[in-house]
Amino acid sequence: MIEVKNVHKIYPASKGGEEVHAVNNVSFRCEPGRVFALLGPNGSGKTTLLRMISTLMKPLKGEIKVAGMDISSDGAAVRSQIGFLTGSAGLHEKLSARETLNYFGKLHGLGRDLLELRIEELVERFELGEFLDRPTGKLSMGQKQRVMLARTLVHDPEVVVFDEATTGLDVLAAKSLMDIIRSCREDGKTVLFSTHIMGEVSMLADDVLILHKGRQIFEGTMDDFRAGQQSASIEDEFVRLLENAESDMKGEKV
Repeated sequence: MIEVKNVHKIYPASKGGEEVHAVNNVSFRCEPGRVFALLGPNGSGKTTLLRMISTLMKPLKGEIKVAGMDISSDGAAVRSQIGFLTGSAGLHEKLSARETLNYFGKLHGLGRDLLELRIEELVERFELGEFLDRPTGKLSMGQKQRVMLARTLVHDPEVVVFDEATTGLDVLAAKSLMDIIRSCREDGKTVLFSTHIMGEVSMLADDVLILHKGRQIFEGTMDDFRAGQQSASIEDEFVRLLENAESDMKGEKV
């Protein structure tokens, strides 16, 4: 489970500029066995929020708990329960898939016997056997993606975060990733994924949070979103909500 309560994050003003309210009083909860979609245009605060959840940053105000543990006081324990995959994450090209999984498994404190078992399971699940001992720098994009997924799940985390993980993937690779997200939900994991692609949301999400300029402008189930939809398509409804929020924000400044 992920619990976010009244979280704020402000970046100091740059020379001649103004401070940036990257995350402004955001609250939500991600439940086990459900897929929670975090939406918003570039600059909405998604990445900042995910960095706080993954313990890379601390909130200025508010509280974030992952698997019942506070990210500010129990960072190491939180990291042991999170698998994090981002579209910009890479692999050490000289390491093989096996070496990569060994390294990250040991990093998460897995003992030798358990790690060997986990690697066997992941090799079968992601069909890594054909290239398990080949340097990852010589793998195709689809093969690299499978290694990165296995690396994300090697310690069998309770919470899995996908940060715009389909970025740059072709149609087949993106579909494979979405299948993995569904399987994580079926395994009872808490799944949080960020995207700006509404098609992915309509296929995967049980719950939705939309951010705009650091503020949450919608939070509820996907059924709630569809029930309140006033536009012809989900994409158009997303744009409508953003435009309404932008208008409200301008009104506050007047």
